[in-house]
Amino acid sequence: MRRPALLAAAIALATAVTGTMVTPAPAAPAQATAAGAAEWNPPAHLSAALDRVWQHQEDTYGNLYGFRNYIWDQLIAARGSINYCVRWDSSAPVSAALRDQIEVKLGQQFNKWIAAMAGFDGFPYTYVPVNVVGWAVRDRNTLQWTDDSVDVYVGDIRENAPQCAEPCGRFFNQNGQYPNCPGGYAHHYDMSLWLTAGMGGGAGGDWGQRVGSEYFVNSINQENQHILLHEIGHGLGLDDFYDWDPGVGGFLMKAGSATMITEFDTWMARDWWRHLKSRYGL
Repeated sequence: MRRPALLAAAIALATAVTGTMVTPAPAAPAQATAAGAAEWNPPAHLSAALDRVWQHQEDTYGNLYGFRNYIWDQLIAARGSINYCVRWDSSAPVSAALRDQIEVKLGQQFNKWIAAMAGFDGFPYTYVPVNVVGWAVRDRNTLQWTDDSVDVYVGDIRENAPQCAEPCGRFFNQNGQYPNCPGGYAHHYDMSLWLTAGMGGGAGGDWGQRVGSEYFVNSINQENQHILLHEIGHGLGLDDFYDWDPGVGGFLMKAGSATMITEFDTWMARDWWRHLKSRYGL
């Protein structure tokens, strides 16, 4: 299990940190087929396993119901959009074209989870705009553009990696106020996409997702970036399954057993929503 150094708030919840997901699935499981379900009515063959998963989360997460920075919370606070800042933990140059491709791909992957939720039990969104509003680097020359379409942060190093401005990050300002962020709320970011040279596997939580920079760039034309999808799942609250088995075959959140969001992953996400939605008056 790969555990990056995180602030205490990030590890207040067991799901805030994940492990590696490197091994490809031995066989392609069924894709999510439950889209459009309006209420909690999972297939009979998944029901008992879903109950076991939720009970396991209640038993092992330190503050499951009190934690207030899941991606669900971020979505509602931002009224259905998400802002990212990229932590480019690499010396490889980034063109304006690649910058834009990364934003598009991140949005596509994020919205695969949203599509799994659309129409379910009052979930209010069918699509979520995902905006990359900033980049953090060690050296400004790494970024091969001169326009001001995104904020650029240079030389602020945290966890031995470039850090986006903390006054602009939701992880550091969970009350949703950004009084010290240059440019104010419009320049805030909800999560970081941390792209690290040479990294295998990934990590994820309320703070964002971390995957290899080469992995992200080299898989940018693939339909499913399964490591990134897995890590986004942790931001939604979904568990890891390194040390226990809920009794279901291959699924995305069981690292190495699937390369796409499956029916079981979909219903696990929906279970989170149905347990948390009352906090939003929905």
